[in-house]
Amino acid sequence: MGLFSRKHSNRLHSNGNGNSNGNGNGNGQHLANGDGSVKPPFGMQRENSNPARDAVLPDIPLPRAPDPNLDPAGYLRSIYAVRERSRLVLEKARRNQLRHFHVDMSKFGDTARFVVSIIKRDFEPNYQDIPAHGRWQHFEVGGRPRVDQLMATWPSTVDAQERTRRLIDLFLVSVLLDAGAGTKWQYKSKESGKVYRRSEGLAVASLEMFKMGLFSSDPDLPCQVDSGGLKKLTMERMARGLQVTSENPIDGLEGRTNLLIRLAEALLDTEIFGSDARPGNMLDYLLCHPSTHVTAVPIVPLPTLWTTLMDGLAPIWPNTRTQIDGVPLGDAWPCASMPSHPTQPWESIVPFHKLTQWLTYSLMVPMQKLSNVHFVGVELMTGLPEYRNGGLLVDTGLLVLKPEDMKRGLEQYHMNSIRKGQPNMEVVPLFTADDDVIVEWRALTVGFLDMLLEEVNTLLGLNGRDKLSLAQMLEAGTWKGGREIAEVSRPNTKEPPIMILSDGTVF
Repeated sequence: MGLFSRKHSNRLHSNGNGNSNGNGNGNGQHLANGDGSVKPPFGMQRENSNPARDAVLPDIPLPRAPDPNLDPAGYLRSIYAVRERSRLVLEKARRNQLRHFHVDMSKFGDTARFVVSIIKRDFEPNYQDIPAHGRWQHFEVGGRPRVDQLMATWPSTVDAQERTRRLIDLFLVSVLLDAGAGTKWQYKSKESGKVYRRSEGLAVASLEMFKMGLFSSDPDLPCQVDSGGLKKLTMERMARGLQVTSENPIDGLEGRTNLLIRLAEALLDTEIFGSDARPGNMLDYLLCHPSTHVTAVPIVPLPTLWTTLMDGLAPIWPNTRTQIDGVPLGDAWPCASMPSHPTQPWESIVPFHKLTQWLTYSLMVPMQKLSNVHFVGVELMTGLPEYRNGGLLVDTGLLVLKPEDMKRGLEQYHMNSIRKGQPNMEVVPLFTADDDVIVEWRALTVGFLDMLLEEVNTLLGLNGRDKLSLAQMLEAGTWKGGREIAEVSRPNTKEPPIMILSDGTVF
């Protein structure tokens, strides 16, 4: 049992590096290198920024994945399933046996070299300075340290744990709003007057809405998120907060709004979110969790954080998606490239849980920086299957949509383009999020990101503890590279090479 009780303020302060370490192979077993150190699976690298400190941390075993034959829903909702299921699609890709994409493996090296060029341009030779992928960086668009500036406005009586809770509140809402905004939406900062778009625009907008108290039920405590505040949300209030108008449309406004309203109900789970129904109270829940180990610092297994988010946020996801035995699976979809079994329908499903992964990456950072929490098993996380990482694979020629799917996607783009506010230039194929093309594309994105990590580290000449973690490559290479190549390839709209008709809860 963890030694920290709720609202305990005697916390150690982090050195601010925000890094974490992982030490499992995803099934409670450990793979040893020749020198006796732990070797993560699938080419993943432990994120250790201070070997002297991390060397004294105990070896924490990770729980095994649920058995899909006994608990298929539990397995498909687990972090273990994302990489394992996507790998089956990757294996077909390497044999060029996919249903919707041709794979040109001769372009894999070009893709890796492009990613390396982006990383070298921005970080060479200080690769250790690359932060882990997370929402924190988006708040600092334009070089402005908005999170630090926000915390500077709080009195010194707000201790490290409460500061962590407030940032968890902010980051959770901001990530849930961070689905694709579309090509026309933009946000003008009320504080600086500067205009931002896409993910960074949503970050700045959510931060300013947070500071205004839009998500709080207590006028005296605007910088928090609670159930009462979220219950007051309407599409009109969200549209005003996001500056949405007929001339400044955003994709999925209704989906985003309903997601936050459903979050209000989910926060009533007092075990995780406390009596005041705040996301930030999950910090206290994690510190007191039976799986948390406390030596000099609290050590939380990544699957514990994952399960907390999956179970705590389960009510917010649309219940019209894929289900197994009546259990909604969230961001998990049937895929025709997967095995098919008449009595085991789970075999055909690929889980992604993109927003939960984005939340996990993002929420770890304030817990690490402010409350000195260490996470083990971080290597279980995968690359994010979204349109920037996936678009990179298409724009570099590694993946090519098959002609019949290209034709169908272009027809759907043209049909969508006649709707008011929808893009109608630089035509690209368009599909709904549940289309088999998109599911296959997302599974390929997860698989190829793992392969790219190994190749990128090789090209950078990084070995051992100097290797980039997957989260660092996402941050400095593939996500950024996917955006930049889209801007060059489609300069008017900067949209991805394949568009997803989003409901605001997937991408």
